[in-house]
Amino acid sequence: MKNVLCTICARGGSKSVKNKNIKNINGKPLIAYTIEQAKESQLFDHIVVSTDSDDIANIAKEYGAEVFFKRSKEMASDTAGKLDVIKDAFIKSEVHYKRNYDYLVDLDATAPLRNVDDIIKSFEQFIENENDNLITAMPSRRSPYFNLVEVNKEGKVKLSKTLDKNVVRRQDAPESYDMNASIYIWKRDIILTENSIFLEKTGLYVMPEERSIDIDNPLDFDFVEFILGKQDA
Repeated sequence: MKNVLCTICARGGSKSVKNKNIKNINGKPLIAYTIEQAKESQLFDHIVVSTDSDDIANIAKEYGAEVFFKRSKEMASDTAGKLDVIKDAFIKSEVHYKRNYDYLVDLDATAPLRNVDDIIKSFEQFIENENDNLITAMPSRRSPYFNLVEVNKEGKVKLSKTLDKNVVRRQDAPESYDMNASIYIWKRDIILTENSIFLEKTGLYVMPEERSIDIDNPLDFDFVEFILGKQDA
């Protein structure tokens, strides 16, 4: 039996969509979808929500998550890094439950379109490939070698990445992916000691675009609500 902790980090200070993490979407609070997926996966000994909001904490508990601490103001600020917040929740959980976990899986509350199989299969891939950590992504719509551009310090527009030989067809460009902020997995020693998600043994689990939307603005919210409504129709 794997000794796995699940964390869900959801602060109350969302500016793009007010009260985003508990805003009602297709009949229930946004964070409820992720909690229910975590429970249904049956992978986790504990599902811990890290939040600075009493409202989020109460709703998370209602749907079966555990909230035994309130996130500090420092960890809930706009400048707090996601990895630091996850690491903080992991350390506090080990102290609270008086145990060392072998693995940590963090599920983002703003990515409700993942399904339970994504959680299970990404973890199985992580174990099979002996990764140190794993991230999820979808095939990118734009290729940095073909039609993704940037402006350099001199104001010149150029392709984001180039090869020795110019790419004249998107099909000839190396495969690229958009991180979808859905699932992150770490070994214990890695989450405790590393400060980057890009390591020598980082794994990639690829999800389709229709399960990869990360809610970051009102348009994303409306789009996800539309998709969830279609799934229930």
